[in-house]
Amino acid sequence: MKRFVMHNRFFWLFLVVMFALPVLPHPVHVPEYWITLLNYIGLYSIVAIGLVLLTGIGGMTSFGQAAFVGLGAYATAYLTTQYGVSPWLALIVGVVITGLVALVLGLVTMRLSGHFLPLGTIAWGLALFFLFGNLDMLGKYDGINGIPVLNVLGIDLESGRHIYYLIWVVVLLSVLSVQNLLNSRMGRAIRALRGGGMMAEAMGVNTGWMRVVIFVYAAVLAAVSGFLYAHLQRAVNPTPFGLNHGIEYLFMAVVGGVAHVWGAVLGAAILTVLQDWLQTLLPKLLGENGNFEIIVFGILMVLLLQYARRGVWPFVARFFPRGPQAHVPEHAEALPQRSKPATGEMLLTVNKARKQFGGLVAVNDVSFEVKAGQIIGLIGPNGAGKSTTFNLVTGVLQPTSGEITFRGQRIDRLTSREIVARGIGRTFQHVKLLPTMTVLENVAIGAHLRGHAGVLRSVAKLNAAEEGRLMSEAAKQIRRVGLEQHMYDEAGSLALGQQRILEIARALCCDPTLLLLDEPAAGLRYQEKQQLAALLRKLREEGMSVLLVEHDMDFVMNLTDRLVVMEFGTRIAEGLPEEVQKDPAVLEAYLGGVE
Repeated sequence: MKRFVMHNRFFWLFLVVMFALPVLPHPVHVPEYWITLLNYIGLYSIVAIGLVLLTGIGGMTSFGQAAFVGLGAYATAYLTTQYGVSPWLALIVGVVITGLVALVLGLVTMRLSGHFLPLGTIAWGLALFFLFGNLDMLGKYDGINGIPVLNVLGIDLESGRHIYYLIWVVVLLSVLSVQNLLNSRMGRAIRALRGGGMMAEAMGVNTGWMRVVIFVYAAVLAAVSGFLYAHLQRAVNPTPFGLNHGIEYLFMAVVGGVAHVWGAVLGAAILTVLQDWLQTLLPKLLGENGNFEIIVFGILMVLLLQYARRGVWPFVARFFPRGPQAHVPEHAEALPQRSKPATGEMLLTVNKARKQFGGLVAVNDVSFEVKAGQIIGLIGPNGAGKSTTFNLVTGVLQPTSGEITFRGQRIDRLTSREIVARGIGRTFQHVKLLPTMTVLENVAIGAHLRGHAGVLRSVAKLNAAEEGRLMSEAAKQIRRVGLEQHMYDEAGSLALGQQRILEIARALCCDPTLLLLDEPAAGLRYQEKQQLAALLRKLREEGMSVLLVEHDMDFVMNLTDRLVVMEFGTRIAEGLPEEVQKDPAVLEAYLGGVE
């Protein structure tokens, strides 16, 4: 709590300084030139904040944000000068147009990956830039002049000093909106996009749509910046909306700290002031001929990124200590739970499941069943096809032939998020956590489908009641698996055994009927395996059904109710653990045969 109060003090100090600057009396009166520079820092910050969300957190590089700034600027310029529309109505129209254009572009572009994604953003960024410069209605490359003055509460914002407050109010609202979004159910899903797409899908997140959502949100922020730019300049032309400026916006986010919201503001300030300083100083030192500032600027940026690869904000953030954002409320209404099946009820039926990759048969007509209240072990040597079978059940892969049913309904053609919605939770062979998020937040991702608040409710902080219920449920599952002392620790700081148990807590947060564990004992020490086995027995006593994929026969022998043994994609044995242990085919697979 003390750290949280300390952070708030720095935040309020920042507000006081920024909003006092234009009205400081002599002799510390701030010149008009510096107010103009601060205005541009604010405008650039709004765009860079969107890029933090899109690139730093969502993992999608975009070089085309300047074109969205242009859409916002040209929308208000055209409507106010040609039709006399109120600038505020023009803002709404500009945001809607930008949102629709971003939606169409996002549905296409966000499906790309690797180097194709940034190349795609360059393509449509250039297309919009040349569109601005070639349309007669937009004045071609001469642009549009005579944009009216903004009026707020009867006050005309005629000068940079007057519009300064509006710009920085929008900057702060942008920061708060993105922070509110990231500290929500939707925000946790967004943070899982970068490197955790498969995990997010398994928890019920529609990752493809989530990418489009944050792409549109970043575009809308850019359009708002363009609206303010147009009324600050009172004129627009295509020059500020080209690829060069798109690269600069991305640079600002990276230099400040591409994964930090406040880093966008810091990055915008650093680059704007540095460029201005170089343009003033270098001609005096090196002469007017030559564009030396670009060369020096490039060298300084390379050095900066070499020694501060995560940006500058992590160094500054040391002076802004803060506690964890997510916390467990004292009182919260419990989330609804699905009805539990009766002991012995048939849950999962795998009937002659087959998976071929070209000519390779990875799973060869495998069949087995899982009933309610059982722990079933699917075991075999490395390369036996266990994980492939597991992925068929969880929707990561679809079978070439055969059927998989869960509680009487076929699931073999469903996606991972559709399967988890039916009550199957899972963990992963290789731990998939978000290491910089707390244990509490990681587990809460598992409850994604049990909440309903969308982006707008999250941004406006209208999701507090639901967030309380989700956090309370996450804390309940953390206590259930015995990790309560690590609730606010970063997940990446836990030992491997604790991380695997954390994954089980996250899967339990999905409110599953059947829990699928993919080699949960891999890499664990003997004592950690014993603790894991004790946890699984406890879950079985509470009515949980478990399908356990494992290659460690010692681990599963005294834990499971039945064992299914695979080798080279084929089921070679099934039965009680003591029966399977004596099966000649199993001994052959594990030990190479016995005398």
